[in-house]
Amino acid sequence: MSDLKRVLGEAVQAAFASLDLPAELGRVTASDRPDLADFQCNGALAAAKVAGKPPREIAQAVLAKLEGRPELETVEIAGPGFLNFRVSADTLSARANDIAIDPRTGAETVEQPRRVIVDYAGPNVAKPMHVGHLRASIIGESIKRLYRFRGDEVWGDAHFGDWGFQMGLLIVAVTDDGLSLDEVDLPTLDRLYPMAAAKAKEDPAYRDRARKATAELQGGNPEYRAMWARFVEVSRVALEREFHALGVDFDLWKGESDADPLIPEMIAELEKKGLLVEDQGARIVRVTREGDKRELPPLLVVSSEGSAMYGTTDLATILDRRQSFDPDLILYVVDQRQADHFEQVFRAAYLARYVKEGSLEHIGFGTMNGPDGKPFKTREGGVLKLHDLIEMTRAKARERLHEADLGSELPPEEFEETAHKVAVAALKFADLSNFRGTSYVFDLERFSSFEGKTGPYLLYQAVRVKSLLRKADEAAAEAGRIVVREAAERDLALLLDAFDTALAEAYDKKAPNFIADHAYRLAQAFSKFYAACPILQAPDEETRASRLSLARATLSQLELALDLLGIATPERM
Repeated sequence: MSDLKRVLGEAVQAAFASLDLPAELGRVTASDRPDLADFQCNGALAAAKVAGKPPREIAQAVLAKLEGRPELETVEIAGPGFLNFRVSADTLSARANDIAIDPRTGAETVEQPRRVIVDYAGPNVAKPMHVGHLRASIIGESIKRLYRFRGDEVWGDAHFGDWGFQMGLLIVAVTDDGLSLDEVDLPTLDRLYPMAAAKAKEDPAYRDRARKATAELQGGNPEYRAMWARFVEVSRVALEREFHALGVDFDLWKGESDADPLIPEMIAELEKKGLLVEDQGARIVRVTREGDKRELPPLLVVSSEGSAMYGTTDLATILDRRQSFDPDLILYVVDQRQADHFEQVFRAAYLARYVKEGSLEHIGFGTMNGPDGKPFKTREGGVLKLHDLIEMTRAKARERLHEADLGSELPPEEFEETAHKVAVAALKFADLSNFRGTSYVFDLERFSSFEGKTGPYLLYQAVRVKSLLRKADEAAAEAGRIVVREAAERDLALLLDAFDTALAEAYDKKAPNFIADHAYRLAQAFSKFYAACPILQAPDEETRASRLSLARATLSQLELALDLLGIATPERM
């Protein structure tokens, strides 16, 4: 059985169509007043303008067409012509049973799967991740998981910053320091890179040496290639470890170096197509379009010094991805402040016919801010390293667990693992519960609480269900067919049914907050069900079996939703 909103929507749309009214006016949504109805349709008001009849008359005609539908317990007309639907208990019970035995807990897959690349995180060689990488990593990972779960073939690409002038700076710095390749590790690179970057700004000779080293590296100098390979190796190992601790893993670590060999031929092709034009010594692609509300600067492809630019590499990366994977869609999960850059690159790619129009999309996001409303910094005003943020959140998670007297009976190793999961849940849910386009204030006290709309609260609810089910197993109490009778059971079953709608919204809008909202509402509905409907102490065996199945279905769906957010649940607390 499909979700109830879809089933009812098809029936109501058919009713509108049979009255010679546009079928799309029969759109059904969850009720704004759940105390009055489960679902509603407001289409009669718009239909009145089409048909020239009072909306209540049209609503009455639609109601007549729906009489006898077994899915409906009642259909009522409210106000000027709103249609309110209450689903029958038998239909709701049948849907709940379908969800309970479905490994996907009622979630559908897309009708036409696509090949999708999600470009996110953007780590760089020799640079430990900072707090600015957090949102890209968290949002990108969730979108990757969601698209894959919905049936698309998906690759998550870290788009590794492993090429360009920064490599020349490191080569010169390591050479001057007299280090062997075996002595080069990430702390060494972390120490040398800021020093080299600062020196290059002040010392033209040093800057020229770094530029020459960059050119020789790109020209194939064997010694420099070996150094570069070491920089990439130690950086990637450390970065993968940090990402994995955050529950973020990539299918691809395609670097800027992978696109570099394509650049000369690409530039020649752009020139042949008449897209590359001279401009004050540089070579550009003009990307303005008729109807633009403001002028978009051209894409700088070759600088006046003859160097390929940042946008050039991005354009070559699109070409590389087309040749390697032929994706239908490439999503770039990058700070909203990069919107103009990506619009330039995308338009250039469309002009060159590297990809179809609309197959490139920038998934922008706001910033994570401090209490002052500005991008989050350390107390000293510096950029906070992501590792330090995770450690800070992990320490707060330990503190919260002790405060709530949770996990005190766990072995030390399991307690630490639980604290880590609580910390990651706090960070991720705080971010993903907001629409990605908005900025938010980082508030560790609130985010780490086991109360309210937080990640730790959801973990607590999941662990609570697990504990209940363990007790049921110990008592040899078996789950059985779900029969919905009580109001709290209805509310929970309706929430379980709404999962596919939440996933579809998140998928279409590339916005994981719809999944986060569903997970929170589901946890709340279970909490009310748990308080109102005794489970292990149910009045009879049939009722107990039914409620145990509802509890199991809730846990399955809650864990699935959390996994799509990149959040793992502990077994105990």
